[in-house]
Amino acid sequence: MLNLAPPFKSLCLLLILGLSLALTACAGIGLASLQRYADTKDGYEFLYPNGWIAVDVKNASPGVDVVYRDLIERSENLSVIISEIASNKSLQDLGSPTDVGYRFLKKINGESSDRQAELISAEERENQGRTYYNLEYRVTLANQAQRHDLASVTTNRGKLITFNLSTTEERWPKVHDLFETVASSFSVY
Repeated sequence: MLNLAPPFKSLCLLLILGLSLALTACAGIGLASLQRYADTKDGYEFLYPNGWIAVDVKNASPGVDVVYRDLIERSENLSVIISEIASNKSLQDLGSPTDVGYRFLKKINGESSDRQAELISAEERENQGRTYYNLEYRVTLANQAQRHDLASVTTNRGKLITFNLSTTEERWPKVHDLFETVASSFSVY
């Protein structure tokens, strides 16, 4: 066995530890790399990636309840938007997943001329007896930059709650599985 000086042993241990952490991080996104967020006042929760931080929403648009963004890829973000609806309205009362997806599309495209959205898919999912609509959009901004958004929409206690994830179209293939997991984690209670 080699007789290494103490500083060299420490350096070797640090390198081995660093390498093992790097390999673990590259092994893929698992539930262990996600954190839980819960809003007990409005009755919803979701998972979000480690390394994402909360953004101050005090001066945000009306209805924006929470925003998180990636610390490194700052253009990647998630948000929860809450709108009031009649307390007796269910998600199905608002229409099919495609109907709701196109209604959101009209709103996105109609709010400003600096972006155009395209609905890619609209699906219904059930979780613990509740219905959610999962929507997928491609958005082109005024500068022709393209983004990819996933939304999960449901109703709860007279509110329409929209959970949205957004990234650049360029990064979409890299984060697709992660974003699908996060979007599917959104639930109300």
